[in-house]
Amino acid sequence: MVYKTKAILLYSGGLDSTLALHILVSQNVEVIALTFITPFYNYNRESKVFKNIIGTVERLGCRLKTINLQEEYLPILKSPKYGFGSAANPCIDCRILMMKHAKKIMEEEKADFIATGEVLGQRPFSQTITYLKRIDSEADVEGLVLRPLSAKLLPETIPEKLGLVDRERLFGIRGKSRKVQLDLAKSFGITDYPSPAGGCLLTEPAFGRRFNDLKNHNPNFSLKDTILLKFGRHFRINDDTKVIIGRNKEENEEMIKYVEPEDIVFEVVEYKGPVGLYFGRVEESLLLRAASIIVAYSKAPKNTLIKVRFYNKVSFEKILETNAISLEGAHLFLIK
Repeated sequence: MVYKTKAILLYSGGLDSTLALHILVSQNVEVIALTFITPFYNYNRESKVFKNIIGTVERLGCRLKTINLQEEYLPILKSPKYGFGSAANPCIDCRILMMKHAKKIMEEEKADFIATGEVLGQRPFSQTITYLKRIDSEADVEGLVLRPLSAKLLPETIPEKLGLVDRERLFGIRGKSRKVQLDLAKSFGITDYPSPAGGCLLTEPAFGRRFNDLKNHNPNFSLKDTILLKFGRHFRINDDTKVIIGRNKEENEEMIKYVEPEDIVFEVVEYKGPVGLYFGRVEESLLLRAASIIVAYSKAPKNTLIKVRFYNKVSFEKILETNAISLEGAHLFLIK
């Protein structure tokens, strides 16, 4: 029986990791694609990206493994050893965590090495030679991580030295330009892949501003607090009070999924409108401010007193009457 080289590929479904997958398969490597699910990345299994991941892996005759990172992701968000990128992205600490999981899968599967779609210099925060080495060192996978797209610019790895892959058929891509990748995609017949700006919400500037607001006002935030940053409009009423107001039916439904018994929900009583979540000090002046904002985004008349109901599943219920604040006034409290 001829032994076949086996690799664990960190697979996001993006163009670079898809190219890495094709490169390995073209060298007759058995690939197990390892996809991570976080509250901020690949969290929607019905999304086009996730369906493309499944389709690509199946088409190339590979296996797919998924790992759901939930509570173990929280310490990274609270205090990443290597800090954040330009938004709320702890990319280096996140990558180390993923590599540790990849190493465990590699050992369980008796695979020969780990591979990624990383491109040297594409992301200045995490894809420099210095940080790539540091990630491998901290995850205890030094020499075992092949980066096919930039391999010729990096030190030779163990699988290359052992002849498990042909270094001459790997690449030396550097920087943010995607010209080489796009040409390579054509040669492999790859036509459907997400844009480079897509993917992890933590890298998005608007999400980063919401996250920084949460971190500054509630350093002991929970995973639920960070997940709720994905939905609705967020308004900072004062230092210890924030409200979230859904933008559509889908967001209203998603927000309600994360409501705990003590959480306060509020909504306009007699008119159609969004669902609101209230976090902070329960004081009438603050409740009235929140009520005036939700009325502004509802179907209720804006020039008359409107009833707004606040309640939770424990014992709290209160109905207040207020006019709508102007949208310009509401935007003064909006976390933009």
